[in-house]
Amino acid sequence: MNGLLRKVLRFGTMISAAALMSSALPACGGGDGDGATGAGGPQGSNKNTYVLVHGAFVGGWAWDKVVPLLEAGGNEVIALDLPGHGEDRTPLANADLQAYTDAVVEAIDSASRPVILVGHSMGGIVVSQAAEQRPDKVKTLVYLTAFLMKDGQSLNQEWADDAGAEIKAYAVPSSDGTSLSFKEGWAEEAFCQDCSPEDIEALESHLREEPAKPFDEPIHVTEERWGRVPRVYIEALQDLAISPAEQRQQYTALPCEKVISIDAGHAPFLTKPKEVADALTSL
Repeated sequence: MNGLLRKVLRFGTMISAAALMSSALPACGGGDGDGATGAGGPQGSNKNTYVLVHGAFVGGWAWDKVVPLLEAGGNEVIALDLPGHGEDRTPLANADLQAYTDAVVEAIDSASRPVILVGHSMGGIVVSQAAEQRPDKVKTLVYLTAFLMKDGQSLNQEWADDAGAEIKAYAVPSSDGTSLSFKEGWAEEAFCQDCSPEDIEALESHLREEPAKPFDEPIHVTEERWGRVPRVYIEALQDLAISPAEQRQQYTALPCEKVISIDAGHAPFLTKPKEVADALTSL
């Protein structure tokens, strides 16, 4: 077991996972204002296991406000550090998309039942590949203002046409092209313009160089495996890293169960943790 998995098992005997959602999935379209129903979800007695996968430039710590809200409902939560992020010291050269996927698959395998797998931002491509490897162990895929892409697409390829992604102006590649960092002002002006000063300080103090390779690596998913897992998209309406227009383009191009809207920037786990938790427990 990866020692950096922040795994929480509480509240006694776990209840078996509910049956998978219907595979007849309509195309996504428009926000669902009724998606968040509170800490227990639509069926308060049902508990879930959530695997939370962060995006670029942060770590598992990014979920610290959301985790206790999910746990309060008796749920199991796993918030991991991807290789080269948070407390994980994997060399940047080894932190590629396959390494990310392996870490998430390990977290899924450690759970006592099928999981609700949540990916934020860049974490979207990781949860897609993990679901491809473990479709029977993923109850629902959730893309939290995340990249939802087709087989063969890369993050940079999809992101290149997003004119509303203001954060791209702050990205600085290393001289050898192996990593990325940010110019001053990235956090409060483009990543989380709606964050408190305390949250901005947390983002800046945790900033590490970001492995560049996964941004150019294409994902590999199939309809037979990844495609049979129900998908939900949580859009952030004020996002300056993945614009609302880009989010909408992605979730209309691929089938999903529902779309839930949160009026927030790119880090709703910091600015609207209760809304994020309520959305997750409604599934």
